[in-house]
Amino acid sequence: MLRTLTNNLIKCRRSITADSFVSKYCSFSSRTNQSKTTTQAKVVSEMAAIDKSNYLLPNNQRFVELDSSQAFNNLTKQEKLYAHYLSQAAWNGGLIVLMQTSPESPRIFSLLHRIFIGESLENLKVSALKAGVSEDDFQAFLVYAGGLFANSGNYKGFGDTKFIPNLSKESFEKIVKASKAYENDTTHITKLWQNTQNAIYSLTPRLTSLGLADKGITTYFSSNCSEADSNLVNDWMKTKRLEAYICRTFKTIADDGLPLYTIHLASVETTSKPQLTMDKEKYKNAYFQVTRGDYSPLLKLVNENLAKAQQYAANDNEKNMLKHYIQSFKEGDLEQHKEGSRFWIKDKGPIIETYQGFIETYRDPSGQRGEFEGFVSMVNKEMSKKFGTLVNGAERFIKLLPWGEDLEKDTFLRPDFTSLDVLTFSGSGIPAGINIPNYDEIRQNEGFKNVSLGNVIPAAYKEAIIPFLSEADKQLLEKYRVAAFEVQVGLHELLGHGSGKLLRQNADGTFNFDQKKVKNPLTGKLIETWYTEGETYDSKFTTLGSAFEECRAEAVGLYLSLEPEILKIFGYEGQEAQDVTYINWLSLLWNGAAKATEMYQPSTKTWLQAHARARFVLMRLLELEGNGVLTITESEPGKNLLVTLQKERLATDGKKIIGDFLVKLQTIKATGDAVAGEQLFYKYSRLDGEWARWRDIVMLHKQPRNIFVQPNTIHKDDSVELKRYPASAEGMIASWVERFPRTAVDDVLEQLAEADSKYYADLQALAAA
Repeated sequence: MLRTLTNNLIKCRRSITADSFVSKYCSFSSRTNQSKTTTQAKVVSEMAAIDKSNYLLPNNQRFVELDSSQAFNNLTKQEKLYAHYLSQAAWNGGLIVLMQTSPESPRIFSLLHRIFIGESLENLKVSALKAGVSEDDFQAFLVYAGGLFANSGNYKGFGDTKFIPNLSKESFEKIVKASKAYENDTTHITKLWQNTQNAIYSLTPRLTSLGLADKGITTYFSSNCSEADSNLVNDWMKTKRLEAYICRTFKTIADDGLPLYTIHLASVETTSKPQLTMDKEKYKNAYFQVTRGDYSPLLKLVNENLAKAQQYAANDNEKNMLKHYIQSFKEGDLEQHKEGSRFWIKDKGPIIETYQGFIETYRDPSGQRGEFEGFVSMVNKEMSKKFGTLVNGAERFIKLLPWGEDLEKDTFLRPDFTSLDVLTFSGSGIPAGINIPNYDEIRQNEGFKNVSLGNVIPAAYKEAIIPFLSEADKQLLEKYRVAAFEVQVGLHELLGHGSGKLLRQNADGTFNFDQKKVKNPLTGKLIETWYTEGETYDSKFTTLGSAFEECRAEAVGLYLSLEPEILKIFGYEGQEAQDVTYINWLSLLWNGAAKATEMYQPSTKTWLQAHARARFVLMRLLELEGNGVLTITESEPGKNLLVTLQKERLATDGKKIIGDFLVKLQTIKATGDAVAGEQLFYKYSRLDGEWARWRDIVMLHKQPRNIFVQPNTIHKDDSVELKRYPASAEGMIASWVERFPRTAVDDVLEQLAEADSKYYADLQALAAA
């Protein structure tokens, strides 16, 4: 999936650590008071060194409306009803992401939601100002709430770093206590505030980003899990041929003192069931079991709305798709979701497009567990026609890729490729393009769909400031960046993610390639490594997988955007086509230099976002290997950089460098050689030398990403209305209040958070340090 500069995405390479910060912290209680005081002082000292500005959403945070009104108004009554109930399912499922983000996110959501439901913002503001809160602090409170709703938690969807309120804890508390919600239910609101205030504000180093063990926090695993635990769980799941998309993992201690790993499946049903759940068994000096029932009450709401949507489906493919999704969410059966995905692929060119489930593995530190995502959108006929023409030429264009036919799929599986206007997108952020399903066996053998989310792209670029470029490049970028990005989305999704073969040994011992003839382009020798039965790309490449694949798809986009025939499909010829191609390259490489390192954490030497790492790798590749094709200079010492790209060399030197790199990327992916992938990415994605210092300059120019305000659909009498909201923090809050007009959902979230709390108790203590 190609994420915009405003949105979220993927967890990347993490160092292996045997001991977690959790275990170190939990051992404090058995030490002396002197040791405890010393350690707490160390935590305070580390926090004092943190620049809080990196974790704040400013009061002038930009909100933009995601407008889909024109497309929605063109729908029939039946299509509107279908879209409405699909949207209701997506929004209810999207609440799961709060559970997947941090232990405190569901309770923070409940606290804020209860406050905003209790009275109008105007009345709340009057009461807050009377309590001594300043205008700026009240605005900061609204912005924080808008950020939490948009990111489905208190960690940014793009970059996975924590954000905290831009007002003091004291002012925040004054607003809470000035609210009608507090007046009407003082005990409950007080408890919520007391249970969340430390976690809301804490910048203890481990709590500043998502990750395993001392690299951060995650709720895909219990907080006592290190990367060694993750690897052990992965090994066991491979033996059972289990994929991790719909599960979380909790580590406890069995009666005999050995670790017990519980693989908990997302489902409405909570009881055991053969073939899905598994009783405890021993493996490598640890126990494993599979249970189900995670997020049960939220998935029940999803299914209720999917069942209603079924009544308004346009055809049998849509009805069968929803039937299998419902069954998957009910039972915790991933195979049912795969079956639903097969019907989704068959549903060619629908007016209403939707896909829902545990889809993208970006935020799982091990790169395998899916975040819940649901989107509902409507076709944009004009742009879809261009993408259709691109699909028609795809088999011809794929042959232009440099790795040769042996590493390409035997048959190109012609996908559906449409441009859509997003009506609803739940999750931690909104992408610009999607290539799904992510299941290997379906993508490789049966097909996939490409989706470009047309109304996201122009909204994402509204009023953006562009540092580190000459005035001429800046003007050209402003003119063509949307056009270039539309081209890149098309190539990235269709010919990037949609190309390339995985070399595999089948269950019967046969191979999907000729072992005696196919050679490794990098060594000249016969193929020596491949995927065996039960192995997938995600299970082989784990934490590296998302960044590696995004880099491959981005490189395909650069490589093929040099083809005049492709630019002509999008309506660009002659000088204008050359300008669009140049801006496509410049935009991506500029992003690698000017934005990507915001997502790098120097203290742990980890990348927090896969697209960012992928773009940095391509930028460094051109910088290091291009002999001047791309140069970055420090134009003002300690203050500014200048990115320069030689336009006239892109079709020659640039193409060769990217082409050679693509051969490496596809060969490594095709043969499942994750070790070689790690070595290649380490070379180009480490921040040393000048880049260790230049990251500070990048951070000086850091800008908050746009927050999208989405509409609601309202089923009124016998019709469905679209309700739009102002592009502001106030509009964002209003949309969520009307999306969930009752506190019943808060009760559910609090109950789920309480049930999980035993797995994260040490984090609450850490936040209070």
